[in-house]
Amino acid sequence: MLVHLNGRPAFIKSSKARGYERDFKMQCKKLDQLMEGDLAVEITIYYATRRPDLDESVILDCMQGFIYENDRQVKEKHIFHRLDKTNPRAEIVVRTLK
Repeated sequence: MLVHLNGRPAFIKSSKARGYERDFKMQCKKLDQLMEGDLAVEITIYYATRRPDLDESVILDCMQGFIYENDRQVKEKHIFHRLDKTNPRAEIVVRTLK
């Protein structure tokens, strides 16, 4: 969401995005050694409804400091959207690019 703080535009995260970040950090194990170099990410997001409210950019942000140093390392993205009303989730694969 775009807001103005002290006369300057700034983006803030929705309460749903902040909740997702909290849940992600409780479930994702931090790698002992963060991945380096250019990376490719495949994310399959299983939504509970056909009205998705999670953007993959939130997932990429969440992985910073857990999987890699900075999401700018991600040079290739494959994003898939699916429906699973009983088990909404995100399945994530990260690999290094050669």
